[in-house]
Amino acid sequence: MDHKLDLARIAGVIKSVDPHVVALQEVDKGCKRTEGLDEPAELGKLTGMTPIFDRNIPFQGGEYGNAVLSKLPVAGWKNLKLPSHYVGEQRGCLVIDLAAPDAKKTPFRFLATHIDYRPDDAERMDSVKTIARAIEEHPDVPAILAGDLNSKPDSRVIAAFGETWTRTDSAPTLTFPADKPDRQIDYILVRPAPRWKVVELRVLDEPVASDHRPLFAVLELAE
Repeated sequence: MDHKLDLARIAGVIKSVDPHVVALQEVDKGCKRTEGLDEPAELGKLTGMTPIFDRNIPFQGGEYGNAVLSKLPVAGWKNLKLPSHYVGEQRGCLVIDLAAPDAKKTPFRFLATHIDYRPDDAERMDSVKTIARAIEEHPDVPAILAGDLNSKPDSRVIAAFGETWTRTDSAPTLTFPADKPDRQIDYILVRPAPRWKVVELRVLDEPVASDHRPLFAVLELAE
């Protein structure tokens, strides 16, 4: 928010809550605007986590997309291309197969996405369907979906997500804009609901490092 490129500051925010896995949106790799830095690799080094990145579009001589940082074993991953109604920014959803930090190392899926922002929600609605199909491949595997859904809690987009996913927040949790948040457009969703217990959910008090405030959850996975 102060127009400074400072990955160490972002890494500090991440390390302050010592997470197992992190979803990051609007990530650059080799782009002119961010001094050609490999942001996923650098954040991986600064946090001691494994970075996973794939581009959604080429941008300013580099690549732009979503990323995940993980302390958990990664069994596999793919970048799911989402429906695009406009020429310009292709959207994507990273789908990561991880092992939970429990005695059985229970497999689960972690999805990180950033969907369209325009007033017409048709592309967002199509993205909901595409993401739902991604988890139908392994319907019995528990999953977490985290990211910028560019939709308010009372929108039909969030209602559509609710047909497959369960929100971890029980009331609107303000995340945007970071300096004076007045709306929620970022979410952590889980499925199936009976497998997950929300131990803690909060917005981190960080008004500068990003234009969104970080959303943090502690989740317990039941057998």
